[in-house]
Amino acid sequence: MSLYVSPSSSPTPPSPVSPAVPAPPVPPGTARVDARRWPDVARAPRTSWPRTAVAERVVRHALGRLALRVRLGDEKETLGLGGPLMVVHDPRAFFRRIGATGLIGFGESYMAGEWEADDLVGVLTVLASNAAVLVPAPLQRLRRVWALKRPDAQRNTPEGSRDNISHHYDLSNDLFALFLDETLSYSSALFRGFPADASLLPAAQHRKIDRLLDEARVGPGTRVLEIGTGWGELAIRAAERGARVVTVTLSAEQLALAEKRIAAAGLEDRVTVQLRDYRRVQGTFDAVVSVEMIEAVGEEFWPEYFTTLDRLLAPGGRIALQAITMPHDRLLASRTTHTWIGKYIFPGGLIPSVEVMEQLTTSHTSLRVVERDAFGPHYAETLRLWRERFAEQAARVDALGFDVTFRRMWTFYLAYSEAGFRSGYLDVQQLVLAREGTTR
Repeated sequence: MSLYVSPSSSPTPPSPVSPAVPAPPVPPGTARVDARRWPDVARAPRTSWPRTAVAERVVRHALGRLALRVRLGDEKETLGLGGPLMVVHDPRAFFRRIGATGLIGFGESYMAGEWEADDLVGVLTVLASNAAVLVPAPLQRLRRVWALKRPDAQRNTPEGSRDNISHHYDLSNDLFALFLDETLSYSSALFRGFPADASLLPAAQHRKIDRLLDEARVGPGTRVLEIGTGWGELAIRAAERGARVVTVTLSAEQLALAEKRIAAAGLEDRVTVQLRDYRRVQGTFDAVVSVEMIEAVGEEFWPEYFTTLDRLLAPGGRIALQAITMPHDRLLASRTTHTWIGKYIFPGGLIPSVEVMEQLTTSHTSLRVVERDAFGPHYAETLRLWRERFAEQAARVDALGFDVTFRRMWTFYLAYSEAGFRSGYLDVQQLVLAREGTTR
């Protein structure tokens, strides 16, 4: 299922101060869902009674052992050991969805308005913290039998990657501008301290970018390749140092706006933006920089990604990557599973582990990881600021043509991601790669 694609290319900046407009409430037990746009949300899937019964028993048992309070329908007693409250308005549909499609059903149940939480991040953080033990060990051994597999249609071939990237990044430049800061940076910022304030986000994004450019030793005359343009901020920052930049993207929406922003900065003579797959880039570069793009490569193509980096790097050059990572054991357990994020947000995506990146560079390339820094808490704060801004801009999201179900989906996505970093289930790393023998 594809989401909406807006023809807009130049976002209208939101006003500096915008009143919070909460999402319209969804009446308990009902779901105002457009069945044409959201067929799997509009109705709970068909599944057998035994499968639903097993799901209910497993979920009740798991919730009862967590630091949550869970109210199921009209039941007077709550499950859990105390903590943020989760209210399940329609337990029958809730358990039926989980029985049929696991965590995909859990997310779709939220999109349908079948459960709520005032502290959504708090609830999801508790669940993420216990992800490895929610399902009893005997049932985990049956994962291959019951877990949905990643669709072949989401393979990241050159053609498939273009479709997968378009699914997310070509939604609407105006949509992203509503919740990102003025740099339009859609990756973790790097703050000086916590809690972070929204007014500090642009400086924190520049701090992140500058550290990557420093690690890649970008300066006057440096030939830079950026894999994953975003909306052009890193390319602009590199060009302002005197570098010559080639930046590639598969998003037509991002390319159009990045070119406008680069021209507005007077840097079009130093930056070339190309609508091109990273595998089809030619030439050599003194520095290669890529920010949170490896998550869209797909496990099947990770070896080719790193061999491509190796091919494109000039002698003595350095590569600076920013990557979301997960623990290696969780990667091994979940790498073939179809997920809610994969279905609705990032088709074809898979988050790597540090171990797998080091294994791939060692076995397939002359590159080695020579520096690495993790800063997961900074991503949690970045996501909090995005999520709060997105909630404030609800009326403007509606005005762009996105419906209530989309807003619930996007709210769940931002909260789900924030919870991943707050729980430690996810991390974000900056890694420097260089060839053996290269002076550090």
